[in-house]
Amino acid sequence: MGCWTTRCDFGHLKTHSKVSVLFTMILIFTYLFYCLTGYCDSMPSPLYVHQTFRSKLFLKEGEKLAHWNGSIARELPEQDATDVEDEKRQRGVGYDTYNNLSVSNNFGTKEFPKAIIIGVKKGGTRALLEFLRVHPDVRAVGAEPHFFDRFYGKGLHWYRNLMPRTLDGQMTMEKTPSYFITREAPSRVFSMSRGTKLIVVVRDPVTRAVSDYAQTLTKNPGLPSFQNLVFKNSTTGLIDTSWSAVRIGIYAKHLENWLRYFPLAQFLFVSGEKLVTDPAREMGRVQDFLGLKRVVTNKHFYFNQTKGFPCLKKPEGSSRPRCLGKSKGRPHPHIAADVLHRLRDFYRPFNMKFYQMTGQDFGWD
Repeated sequence: MGCWTTRCDFGHLKTHSKVSVLFTMILIFTYLFYCLTGYCDSMPSPLYVHQTFRSKLFLKEGEKLAHWNGSIARELPEQDATDVEDEKRQRGVGYDTYNNLSVSNNFGTKEFPKAIIIGVKKGGTRALLEFLRVHPDVRAVGAEPHFFDRFYGKGLHWYRNLMPRTLDGQMTMEKTPSYFITREAPSRVFSMSRGTKLIVVVRDPVTRAVSDYAQTLTKNPGLPSFQNLVFKNSTTGLIDTSWSAVRIGIYAKHLENWLRYFPLAQFLFVSGEKLVTDPAREMGRVQDFLGLKRVVTNKHFYFNQTKGFPCLKKPEGSSRPRCLGKSKGRPHPHIAADVLHRLRDFYRPFNMKFYQMTGQDFGWD
């Protein structure tokens, strides 16, 4: 049997339409499948759209970092200016931020820190943090948030927003050395998470006090002498424990406050001296404590004779090695031997108690 030409044409057109619809649906489902698996993100977009999107995102991130670093300079007067510069470099204002936008802005979630370096000031906390940031499974805020001592009223949501984004398997960290000596800090950290791991970098309290004084002296050249500040009465030799440079070094007293909320097993006490003389060994202890693979090893360090402490070797793709800022390793002022001797005598019983509490002899006496 024959068919009218118009009817046959209509039948062919109908069949062709079904094939077209089926083909289109296959294309759509294929596209959706690849997008869901992340393939679309790697496909090139039109140059103008790609550059405009990244430029806007870069500008927004740059504004956030400028505001954050500006607030650091205004609100954290005790923090070294070079720490702020280190934070800018680590967070990447400029070229590094542009190159890392896809990682730092589009992926991962912001989590509360699983571990916090809570002390102590001038003990080596900045060095420890920078060494830890070499580890691919550690993401840390470079600047000190000071949430649990100064900005607690801003709320936990504000605090979490300061944290960097992390992927599965990565650990969020922060460091604020003044937490260790802040009475309210232990209960506040406990309220956030009772499982938080706590790291305390400690150093000979006499050397630490002199280092603390040296830092303050650079900011305030008219500061009274170390001897005038350390003694309530130079004749009797009574130590002035109200001076923060002295008070911070009474480690046993501050640890007692923390042990009211956290068991000793959640603390790691890092030797500031060994972090200088044998950084790889101390970093091994830190990585074990945090449950991390030992990635940061001896191959990452070299000793800088000028600064007097270890620096990180030149990372791949970088033009120079990574050392801490110029404020680190500054020379100490000369202090009379008898003054240091009296201060050491003052600290001795507190050191002994600290050794007993931690089960570690740091060899300061």
